[in-house]
Amino acid sequence: MAAAIRNSMLLVVVISGWSALFASAKPPAPPVCCDDTGCVLSNAYGAWVDRQLCRTGQVVFPTTEEELRVAVSDARRERFKAKAASGFSHTIPKLACPPPENSVVISTAKYNSRIEVDVANRRVTADAGVGLRDLIDKVEAAGLSLVAAPYWEGVSIGGLISTGSHGSSWWGRGGAVHDHVESLSLVVPAPATEGHAKVVTLRRGDPLFNAASVSLGLLGIISQVTLSLEPSFKRRITYAFRDDSTFQDRFMDHARKHEFADITWFPSQHQAAFRFDDRVPLNTSGDGFNDFIGFQSNLMAISMAVRALEKAFDESRNVKGKCATASTELAYKKSIANGLRSNSLLFTGYPVVGRQGRMQTSGSCQHSSASDPFSSCAWDPRIQGLFFYETTAFFSPQSFKSFILDVKRLRDMNPDNFCGVDNYNGFMIRFVKRSESLLGQPEDSVVVDFNYYRASDPSTPRLNQDVWEEVEQMAFVKFGARPHWAKNRNVAFVGVQGKYPGFEEFLSAMKELDPEGMFQSPWSDEVIYGKETVKGDGCALEGLCICSEDRHCNPKFVWSIVIGEAEKKMVKFLKPNKAVIILQGRFAGRKAVIVRAFDDGTRERPYGHCLVAGIAKYPKKVIRKDSVKKTAKKSRVKPFLKLVNYNHIMPTRYTLDVDLKDVVTLDALQSRDKKVTASKDTKARFEERFKTGKNRWFFTKLRF
Repeated sequence: MAAAIRNSMLLVVVISGWSALFASAKPPAPPVCCDDTGCVLSNAYGAWVDRQLCRTGQVVFPTTEEELRVAVSDARRERFKAKAASGFSHTIPKLACPPPENSVVISTAKYNSRIEVDVANRRVTADAGVGLRDLIDKVEAAGLSLVAAPYWEGVSIGGLISTGSHGSSWWGRGGAVHDHVESLSLVVPAPATEGHAKVVTLRRGDPLFNAASVSLGLLGIISQVTLSLEPSFKRRITYAFRDDSTFQDRFMDHARKHEFADITWFPSQHQAAFRFDDRVPLNTSGDGFNDFIGFQSNLMAISMAVRALEKAFDESRNVKGKCATASTELAYKKSIANGLRSNSLLFTGYPVVGRQGRMQTSGSCQHSSASDPFSSCAWDPRIQGLFFYETTAFFSPQSFKSFILDVKRLRDMNPDNFCGVDNYNGFMIRFVKRSESLLGQPEDSVVVDFNYYRASDPSTPRLNQDVWEEVEQMAFVKFGARPHWAKNRNVAFVGVQGKYPGFEEFLSAMKELDPEGMFQSPWSDEVIYGKETVKGDGCALEGLCICSEDRHCNPKFVWSIVIGEAEKKMVKFLKPNKAVIILQGRFAGRKAVIVRAFDDGTRERPYGHCLVAGIAKYPKKVIRKDSVKKTAKKSRVKPFLKLVNYNHIMPTRYTLDVDLKDVVTLDALQSRDKKVTASKDTKARFEERFKTGKNRWFFTKLRF
């Protein structure tokens, strides 16, 4: 985004950011900072998903595998909790954060000296703390190439393996790096007779290998990794910007025809950029490289000014302003090929051909020189640069198409609402092959990644927040997408235990390798074990909880229904037959349908509310072998009728085609006899609808 509006912002930048030009150099800050009071582990964005500091009593920096084993042994002997960190920290969830007391962070930042390339067997073995760029350069110098890598190179080998990092490919072993692992070593707790810690080496085919290849740091600390390689090759890349009307029908063909294909969708601009990315022989002419625009160093003053402009647009509810910058952004990306360079300086035209090691990943801002006081990564928290959420979801190919069609319907209601995401990278669409890893993808998957504005103040609602909440809910709830382990807000992980067929087997591996839970943390308690956490004020705004009380959504802002535009929008949205979820009272969590809406309130209830008919007791699943009597019993529905405050329901995108206006009326609620009659009629119509097999989603109980 910063580069895209550089020309139009230049004067503002020079003035507003002048003081930043004289600041100290800004290579990325180390993740760990210690003082007399203890140590704090941070991520590269300056804020974890909950914005709370990650404090720990101590941090150790082993430099060898034996020192790493001793560090785990010491923690085990003291009965401390332990988590692994590295010299990089780009996860959004608190994967690496231990409990604040009686804990230690074991950093592999200095455990990064070994990179051994076995040319004969086409393999490379590296210490867990080795940076991805260092490994790639060493491999390429030996005449070999690493086939899969994430698009961002600022990661350690141990970190990218344990979190399921990936590039894009359905070919060969696929785009996930962990599927190219041949063996790895873990330091795990051990009995006192074995020194309290030991090194376990797992090879492809070993019983625990598939659990350890994506372990989230919950089985132990990775010490070494061996990856498979291939003979050096080049890649040829062309971006083709097309109308987005049919890309949801073409993505599978695109992925099958091109080894490293991806698609970037810009919904507000109605365009999709197809990346035609193929392997070519090493003797193909070309010495290009990939310097992705989003990962380039930016003048600190520009990053600050861009964030200030975006913040001003958001706080003033200026959608048109965001759309103007989104249009400029896309035009700039086209002109510079999204950061591809035909040589060391310029992009001169398609195709761009370059060695695999220079095309597969990028991150030049990660290497900002300490002698350069002007530049940094655009999101560096020390300069008040970009600040955003990142949502990443893995879909089956079938559900991906349906998801895109739903997003398009939402977009077509008001395309301007999607300009915010196009100010970043739009919807990045990549392809990840089915994995044997227990927490890897259980099927060939399409992964969608998008960034969007995050408010500086956690209690401040964002412009078009309802749109992005709905896109997020459609992905993870309606279509059952699987969240990326190292990204996403907490709500994306609700129900994640049921989305991986090997999840129970992974839990068994945890019990086997870490029986006392030494590597568990508050994050794993919540996400892996589904432990409910305390819901604070405004938690839903940050995606820390699902809003079930007014205080979760901060009603002092836009959530209250008042006279004006908010109420007008509500009138259009909360119509009869709209399916909703009840949020408060004895029927909280139950599905219902609006029979009549009272947007202006009534004398008895001077606030927006509605008359609903819902399901108090859901029908059970009917199977073929059930008798007629049993089928009838399982098909029974117990309804409820109720007047509900608008603030106490959560609308869905669905409607229920059942006419209840003549049955459920205000008059029916005035006496017990009338209510019983109305309930019986409602019951009959619900059961009739259920037996036809239509609207099955409405008759399915929500899982919590």
